Amino acid sequence: MAGHTENEITIAAPFDLVWDMTNDVENWPRLFSEYATAEILERDGDRVTFRLTMHPDEQGRVWSWVSERTADRAARTVRAHRVETGPFEYMKIHWSYDETPEGVRMRWVQDFAMKPDAPVDDAGMTDMINRNSRTQLALIRDRIEQAAGERRTAAAVAD
Repeated sequence: MAGHTENEITIAAPFDLVWDMTNDVENWPRLFSEYATAEILERDGDRVTFRLTMHPDEQGRVWSWVSERTADRAARTVRAHRVETGPFEYMKIHWSYDETPEGVRMRWVQDFAMKPDAPVDDAGMTDMINRNSRTQLALIRDRIEQAAGERRTAAAVAD
């Protein structure tokens, strides 16, 4: 049995701002609360290979891995996978962005399987990802909406 999660949030901000902030991997440590560092290893057009390092967990362990993601702005999608899989047999992520009257709906779909010797099974990781995704999506929404508000204020002052 493999793991599968789907999580989404609507961000009351222009598409360009949502796209730019969520695809600026170098700045993910300021967008996500879980990442300590994001190091770009290689860029080739819309494809980026990078290392993410998390803040230490409750046991003091620091998790780090290399991922590759390819952004398709015209299709408003991003596809990613872990290159260094760690406890996963595989991890594939699909991000999509849809404009709605309320803002931009950003959706994360993750498909994965855990290795037999991983500290958690597929069901356990599904629960962990769902809990964490809700937290991170709300934080991302709040930070992007704050940036959108600051831009509106700056534009109004400039007028």
